Amino acid sequence: MALAAARGLVLDLDIRDAEPGADAAFLDRLGLFAARRWTPRAAISGPDGLWLDLTGVTHLFGGERAMGIRILHFCRRMGFTARIAIAGTAGAAHALARYGAEPILLYPSGREADVLAPLPLAALRVDEEILSAAHRLGIDRIGELIAMPRGPLNRRFGKSLLARLDQALGWMGEPFDPIIPEEAPSATLRFAEPIATAEAIDQVLGDLMSLLTARLESQGMAARILLLRCERVDGQNQQLAIGTARATRDAGHLLRLFRMKIEQIDPGFGIERMQLVAHRCEPLGPMPIESELTGRKLDHDLAPLIDRLAGRLGSRRIFQMGALESDVPERSVRRAAPLDRIEEWPSQWPRPVSLLSPPERVEKVMAELPDQPPIRFSWRGRMHLVRKADGPERIYGEWWKRSGEAEAVRDYFQVEDETGARFWLYRRGDGVDNRTGDHDWYLHGLFG
Repeated sequence: MALAAARGLVLDLDIRDAEPGADAAFLDRLGLFAARRWTPRAAISGPDGLWLDLTGVTHLFGGERAMGIRILHFCRRMGFTARIAIAGTAGAAHALARYGAEPILLYPSGREADVLAPLPLAALRVDEEILSAAHRLGIDRIGELIAMPRGPLNRRFGKSLLARLDQALGWMGEPFDPIIPEEAPSATLRFAEPIATAEAIDQVLGDLMSLLTARLESQGMAARILLLRCERVDGQNQQLAIGTARATRDAGHLLRLFRMKIEQIDPGFGIERMQLVAHRCEPLGPMPIESELTGRKLDHDLAPLIDRLAGRLGSRRIFQMGALESDVPERSVRRAAPLDRIEEWPSQWPRPVSLLSPPERVEKVMAELPDQPPIRFSWRGRMHLVRKADGPERIYGEWWKRSGEAEAVRDYFQVEDETGARFWLYRRGDGVDNRTGDHDWYLHGLFG
């Protein structure tokens, strides 16, 4: 309907611009996930659905209904509402999923005519011109179309309407164009004699890296995550993984990262096969290089250093902090990858170097309510006498995110004790109304 008419029916209607390109890209990713996790035969079904051929796979998930429930729960976690129809033909499943009344509909093969009869003609995926012509003739349901002679229908509507009907009823085949997941670039070497020494493993790893980087270069790709799989003669497998802060196909750098972990491989009685897989790849375009012709030197590339530190310390220990749009301090920062672009905190709102998570309660606070800073407080068993203070900075709860913060208030103070140490304290509540907080004091951060 027209937007004005919709607003007339729903005053607070949430209106957003359509993004067909983004929707199609997401549907492609979802289809690729389905082809890898649920069934090897998955295809796109219009702008808003997927076809999944469940032949021979439902027993792996506990049956058709159990598999449907699992997929619905997955979609719910992703934030989507979905309907699933399982039928003997792709056309019947398409129609029932869009015009059925239940979240999960299961119909055995051979009953397509009965279950499709009450559905509208639009369920057959025909053009709007055919639907308008059929409506003028009084044909609104699929059951009415099934009962009519085919000759006059063919002369009046052409072959497309009857072809869609026959495909839905299983009287005509329908092409199925499945999504084929691309294999991750890899390189594999087998050995006539098993290898077991670190030197031999390092030599083979170098050969594998040369083969893999050449393959990545031919495809215009670079690696972010590499997996090294070693198959031993006793049937057990060893695996190493490395990751990079930025996509690269620098063989020397990737080899250095693997050599930091090569001692973790237990060859046992020998390794008979090694495979190097680019588990995660990204396109890699031309990169600028330093040159005297440019008249300037480029900034130093921190990616190799970050990769080596992450290999020694762990990737979760190498990160940077960025700002988020939030009034509550503990929600206004986020962890980000070392090379990601982040938002800086506005300079007009000074914040401590470190925040305590969670804030720690302070005891024996002496302060004049409602707006004066504390004169003294005790933290971790030590009494601090306040010499200088600044505040309060009042922060309200985010009621639009959490209903329990509708009246919550915090008053923050920057204080300095007799030794020069600076603290960031806050009082829960405005100092007057108990509904805004219990007036307890907390230490939230440290300056310097």
